[in-house]
Amino acid sequence: MNMVAILIGLGPLIGWGIYPTIASKFGGKPVNQILGSTLGTLIFAIVYNQIEHLGFPHGMDLLLAILSGVGWACAQIVTFYSFTLIGSSRAMPVTTAFQLLGASLWGVVALGDWPTGMDKVVGFIALALIILGAWMTVWTVWSEKKTTEGQGALKKAVLVLLFGEIGYWAYSAAPQAAHINGMHAFLPQAIGMVIVGIVYGVIATIKNKEQSPFTEKVTYKQIISGFFFAFAALTYLISAQPNMNGLATGFILSQTSVVLATLTGIWFLGQKKTHKEMLVTILGLVIIIGAAAITVIV
Repeated sequence: MNMVAILIGLGPLIGWGIYPTIASKFGGKPVNQILGSTLGTLIFAIVYNQIEHLGFPHGMDLLLAILSGVGWACAQIVTFYSFTLIGSSRAMPVTTAFQLLGASLWGVVALGDWPTGMDKVVGFIALALIILGAWMTVWTVWSEKKTTEGQGALKKAVLVLLFGEIGYWAYSAAPQAAHINGMHAFLPQAIGMVIVGIVYGVIATIKNKEQSPFTEKVTYKQIISGFFFAFAALTYLISAQPNMNGLATGFILSQTSVVLATLTGIWFLGQKKTHKEMLVTILGLVIIIGAAAITVIV
């Protein structure tokens, strides 16, 4: 076992695991969070690109990489909005489950994954388990009490996160159509992310002329959260290389971030759970990670 490869593969555990918690901790509106974190990602990507002398793609490769970043940023705006509805500790497992479902189904339809009948049976059972695990992580005692307000917020969050999956799908699928590896796509992706952040910031400024996200201190605090996202994205791209962990193992290692994102949201953001809720949440996380491993093994 290559321990260096495994350690690099666990980079997303730290980066993507802490990113939503830090972004929530710094606060601000979704526009502050997306504008600041995309700026942080761009700074990180520029520095890395210069250190590695990666150059810059051209033509359709450049366009697809930028569109990939646009897709992520649009989806992340939706995810930040879901945090305001149900908190990051409940939203992250749901969005992770949707991303796993989207990636698996895209692999089956477009890439020919799960070629045999048995592969499809096992794979779709795993997808059902992912849905079950996500449901368990958002289960609360008010689910038993049928609290109207809580149920309404949860349903709204799930719907917007499902819609946001379109953006995450574009983030993953667009680079596959380009003839460049992930590390060369990293900087153009960051440019696409910043474009969305700036456009969103301009729209917010026009709507509220008295308070612009470009002049708010919290926006620039969010640059730090962007460093965590960028670190995770870069280490995943390196981990997925054939001479490291490969795509399948690298993907599974990156999904462990949902555990840290959920638990840090509970511990550091005051998103409290009862003892019973905590047990169900942890079991749901275990099911998500286990089922995710099955989807890339079959």
